[in-house]
Amino acid sequence: MNCPACAQPLTKLQVEDIELDACHGGCGGLWFDNFELAKFDEPHEPAAWEQVLVAVDPLVEVDYQARRACPKCSVTMMRHYCSAQRRTQVDACPQCGGNWLDTGELAQLRAEFQQQANREAAKRSPTMNRHLRWFVAAA
Repeated sequence: MNCPACAQPLTKLQVEDIELDACHGGCGGLWFDNFELAKFDEPHEPAAWEQVLVAVDPLVEVDYQARRACPKCSVTMMRHYCSAQRRTQVDACPQCGGNWLDTGELAQLRAEFQQQANREAAKRSPTMNRHLRWFVAAA
């Protein structure tokens, strides 16, 4: 398979019991087969997620606005937000269910889920004053 962002060959990356495809030495993107991303996107999930950080070539040019073809089945992927905070977009294949994340997007996604978990915990706290509770709920 080739990288949908920079066309470099993707290499296999074993993280615990999951095999990902990474653009090592290219743009640094990651390919997650169907349901694999859900095993990495939240902060409490695999401590080995640091193994997912891959080498990036700063000379590789990537058009982050371009529509991309799925590296697995060649269907044009759809870009969507991956959390309620709507900060990180990923490319998802409507046919095979795989997800492409550009370099840094996995870390952003994990940070969004961490912030959301902190907000949820704060809303449930019995010691939080009601004005602060409203502020946290509105964020």
